[in-house]
Amino acid sequence: MRNALIAVLALGLATPAFASEKKAEGEGGPVGQYVDLTPLALPVIAGGVVKNYIYLRVRVNLAQGVDSTKARDKEPYLRDALIQAGYRTPFTRTDSYLKLDEAKLSAALARDARVILGAKSVASVVVTSQDPQRISNVGRPS
Repeated sequence: MRNALIAVLALGLATPAFASEKKAEGEGGPVGQYVDLTPLALPVIAGGVVKNYIYLRVRVNLAQGVDSTKARDKEPYLRDALIQAGYRTPFTRTDSYLKLDEAKLSAALARDARVILGAKSVASVVVTSQDPQRISNVGRPS
């Protein structure tokens, strides 16, 4: 009985390892190179007043052939550039204080990332999640 339990546990632990090997080989599609920024918060500013904060997860997709290790070492610079841009010209949407304007945010970070990582190093910038700090009593844009 004990040997059967050990065999079941060993099989259960080994299965995820085999699955990840198959994906890495290409059966699940190519795995792209990217840099995930440490989650951060940006303000929603309207009329000079902070209405809310939005917690973000952002991914910078790298171009083919870019050294992802060197790019990941520059993640703090990418995060700092995004925070500075978010305070300089807030990414506030005209219809909601619960989300940021993803297009403006992505364009601003892509521009800065090309300066930080190299002109041809960035394929795209994707906002993977946005979570507001407050969902009530934030008012509505006029």
